[in-house]
Amino acid sequence: MREFRGREIALLVAVKLPGESVAEVEESLVELQRLAESAGACVIGKVVQERRGRDPRSFIGQGKALDLKASYGEQINLVVFDGDLSGTQQRNLEEILEVKVIDRTGLILDIFAQRAHTREGMLQVELAQTEYLLSRLVGCSTYLSRLGGGIGTRGPGETKLESDRRRLRKRVSRIRERLEKVRQSRGIMRRNREKRDLPIVSLVGYTNAGKSSLFNALTRAKAVVEDRLFATLDPTVRRVCLPGGQIVLVFDTVGFIRELPHQLIHAFRATLEELLSANLLLHVVDASHPMREEQIRAVDEILGEIGVVHKSVLQVYNKIDRLKDEEKLSFSADAGRVAVSARTGEGLGDLRWRIHSYLTADLHAPSGQDHLDNASNTMLTKRNISSDRKNLPHARSSKSKAF
Repeated sequence: MREFRGREIALLVAVKLPGESVAEVEESLVELQRLAESAGACVIGKVVQERRGRDPRSFIGQGKALDLKASYGEQINLVVFDGDLSGTQQRNLEEILEVKVIDRTGLILDIFAQRAHTREGMLQVELAQTEYLLSRLVGCSTYLSRLGGGIGTRGPGETKLESDRRRLRKRVSRIRERLEKVRQSRGIMRRNREKRDLPIVSLVGYTNAGKSSLFNALTRAKAVVEDRLFATLDPTVRRVCLPGGQIVLVFDTVGFIRELPHQLIHAFRATLEELLSANLLLHVVDASHPMREEQIRAVDEILGEIGVVHKSVLQVYNKIDRLKDEEKLSFSADAGRVAVSARTGEGLGDLRWRIHSYLTADLHAPSGQDHLDNASNTMLTKRNISSDRKNLPHARSSKSKAF
């Protein structure tokens, strides 16, 4: 198998189904390429096949798989599919293509495994990966060789598949026990923060929208900032002094993405629960991205899945330094959002004042009411995220999975 400077050489494959536009499929492939490159692969080609439905045995059909082998077999050592493969589909494709095959979920899990540095983060990723393996064990038992070690004890008449499944379930149970202790520790820290009566502001947003850059600009921290997807995985918190001397805690959380694997949402529950105690969510949006509305929808769906509803949200449109002047004005004129550039500092003063104005109003307003910042004519509402996302245009690439 060939490598380019130690990197795997990848081919990306997508299926276009009836009702899906070419633009949607191409945009999804662009994002898949960024994911593959973030994982360290070198992408040399992208293939889209139009079908009435995905083939249950090999996703794209045996004939198309053989065509890919004939065209790319000598050039690649990895094929990434833009969709979820069953264990059987993955096994059949690897037998036909004679290279490693992974799907979108497996790729995202691999990136998270690379980015996890804390003990908590590594446990969360390990849980997600193990649940992923368990869900696709049939036809995919060769994957267990990556886990290391032998099977160990087996009962009389027990098949290898049953033994593998039992071993994985025991592993999942052990990891969950450890994560439950983490969750309890986080709960204690959360209650201690509440005793100090410090307001909490949490940054959420699509991956690579510039959350960590904005976090650094607001807090003068040195969180990792890179132009790649999921550069930041472990949560970070810093104190910030707002205008008027008000002290708040600002949290930077993991970024979201379309079709975020449900295994990760479940595994990162302890981390994501920090959002539940926030007084204000800053939803960071890449103002320069052509699919920003779909990205907003994806983030809102995931927030709804983890139970973060009826929360006060201020949309912060970042990267306005990449926009033309007339585009900047269109964002600035909207009363429900703030336009900033974390890179140049433009708009950060306005953002600090709006956070301060909201939190000051929130401390004196009756619970459940909307808050109006008269000084800046900016309305921040306690909105139902699940309801709001229905008003955004539907798109294939913004679909999120439920628990």
